[in-house]
Amino acid sequence: MIEWDTIAAIATPRGEGGIGIVRASGPLAISIACQIFRSPRRISPQKLPTHTLNYGHIVDPSSGAVIDEIMLGIMRAPKSYTAEDVVEFNCHGGIVPLRHVLELTLQAGARLAEPGEFTKRAFLNGRLDLAQAEAVADLIRSKTDLSRQVAMEGLAGKLSQAVNTLSDRLADLLAEVEASIDFPEEDLDFMGFTPMRHTAQDILDDLDGLIATASDGKLLREGINIAILGRPNVGKSSLLNTLLQEERAIVTEIPGTTRDTIEEHLNLRGIPLKLIDTAGIRRPSNLVEQQGVERSKAYLDRADLILMMFDASQPFTAEDRELLGAAKARKSILILNKIDLPAVTSPEDLCISAPLKPIVQISLLHGKGVEALKSAILQEVLEGEVVLGDSPIVTNVRHHDALRRARLALVHAMESLVQEMPAEFVAVDLRSSLDCLGEIVGKTTTEDILGRIFSQFCIGK
Repeated sequence: MIEWDTIAAIATPRGEGGIGIVRASGPLAISIACQIFRSPRRISPQKLPTHTLNYGHIVDPSSGAVIDEIMLGIMRAPKSYTAEDVVEFNCHGGIVPLRHVLELTLQAGARLAEPGEFTKRAFLNGRLDLAQAEAVADLIRSKTDLSRQVAMEGLAGKLSQAVNTLSDRLADLLAEVEASIDFPEEDLDFMGFTPMRHTAQDILDDLDGLIATASDGKLLREGINIAILGRPNVGKSSLLNTLLQEERAIVTEIPGTTRDTIEEHLNLRGIPLKLIDTAGIRRPSNLVEQQGVERSKAYLDRADLILMMFDASQPFTAEDRELLGAAKARKSILILNKIDLPAVTSPEDLCISAPLKPIVQISLLHGKGVEALKSAILQEVLEGEVVLGDSPIVTNVRHHDALRRARLALVHAMESLVQEMPAEFVAVDLRSSLDCLGEIVGKTTTEDILGRIFSQFCIGK
């Protein structure tokens, strides 16, 4: 275990709640508790058993004033989150008592923790590897149960195990190559170029399988932006309300009710979506509406998926054709709303201007076609559904980049094997590939990389 000073921070979100926690970790953690915690049984925290909650009060040593009634958690090294001595002051959940307790811990010898420093210590003390540490942040930020499940698998070491297995196989191959370099004159049975190439190809196949999960992983971690576009009064705000199952947007028969974009988050079968209801696109009648229309058009370029809405009860207009033309090059779904009314615009009218685009017919007034639309959204985004199997899913951009670079180096090594180049060339590329994999779990990393990773955490974690 690495020796550091003692850190402290508020570990719960701001605001009122039943409980708020101040956490301290380091060699002085229990000593700090001794200075500010008073037990009615007059037992010193030094004598309290590990992994227990103990009733008492926080007392200001300088004045003797009772600050709060709390439960003190004691977790002794190495069996704690940071692998250090950790104490947690479970206070009443208001910002005033929490700040006072935090100030007392700082006066008693702790310093304020930096963002992610508790988890960073867990990594540096060997309690977690780097991929597991990043899974902690993913778990905190997870927006759906599916993304939570993937983050928990990462925290349990599922990705780390796959990466370590690939690293071990690469290391074995590298050892074979380096042995042939170090002992060229020895009468040893070294693996030939062809068996080495087959072994490298097997590793490359498994590496490609891991990389292939990154697209689904990005969706689970970050979600997608979906813009709802169309002329005024085609039902954009009604669609937003229907998908959210709440009256989020104002719906009237007056065209141009929505003057600005409305953004809301939705969990669609485990996939986090950000829905953006835009102003109706038409020739604006005033400056405010003009700005709303300009913002709506901007989402044509920014959205991952466009839901382009049309009114089946109204004639197909030049503005509709313009919208379809703009959406041709983008991933989009065409929605024909108000099919409960006499039809004036048909799916065939949409097909003429935008062939091959999926078309869904709905009636938001009667709730028809909504489930078909949800399925169409998933089909466009995922080409099916994300199914969690035995293999890990790569959700982190840093991991994906490291895997991509590991693959490139391994391909270069294979090219050297095919050309039967000197073993030194093969060894350099295999070592590079191995180092890239090591970056994922933290075997090969720099202080700068660690700083950037843990700076994205909240203070207190």
